[in-house]
Amino acid sequence: MEGSRGTKQYVGKLYRRVLIKLSGEILAGEDRQGINVQVVKQLAEEIIEVHRLGVEVAIVIGGGNFWRGEKAEAEGMDRVTADYMGMMATVMNGLALQDFLERMGLISRLQTAIEIRSVAEPFIRRKAIRHLEKKRVVILAAGTGNPYFTTDTTAALRAIELGADIIFKATKVNGVYEADPAQNPAARRYRQVSFMDALQKQLKVMDSTAFSLCMDNRMPIQVFDIRERGNLKKVVQGSEVGTLIRHDVQTHFY
Repeated sequence: MEGSRGTKQYVGKLYRRVLIKLSGEILAGEDRQGINVQVVKQLAEEIIEVHRLGVEVAIVIGGGNFWRGEKAEAEGMDRVTADYMGMMATVMNGLALQDFLERMGLISRLQTAIEIRSVAEPFIRRKAIRHLEKKRVVILAAGTGNPYFTTDTTAALRAIELGADIIFKATKVNGVYEADPAQNPAARRYRQVSFMDALQKQLKVMDSTAFSLCMDNRMPIQVFDIRERGNLKKVVQGSEVGTLIRHDVQTHFY
């Protein structure tokens, strides 16, 4: 099977290099806020399991379990200040994940888009790629370093910059639906969908900036439920879990 740039992207059935987009809410688990230690531990275990398969892993992490800039803006706060606070939240999450990975013996590097030299490296593309080549997990925090850009956009940008084969959007939902299943229980879930169909149907895969970046650069996205143990390994091995969005597929439902 060929990857997003027309070259072989698998080691056997595996992807060569992947970018995992983790929302901050995932780290909170049932607590809904802050960091649930058991959830982070399980995520670290699953990332290590995937890493042992020989896959190079980069992770973009959100901060919604601590702070949401757009919500603070709606309540009267300056949006730029609120967004920078959100970037700080992603760094806290990155530190937590790094701590668990390294306690379990996996070398990792936390890189940030804003300089916090006492706790993390600044994001440098060539350095991040070198870490990946040395089989270190790279955790990318602080978004793009700019206000008004989401961590979805960060994931799209970093995946393209680092030459990832795919973005795995690890969420609380088991895929992309044709309509909100909470409002329409009969809504069908997509097995795979093309970028053009997703755009025309206004499917909520990522924010518009992130989605446009992926579509223009033919960067596949797979949306799946990270809470189900083993799903991360399954998607890395090419299993049909969740919903795959690519430029060259025909749209199918489960």
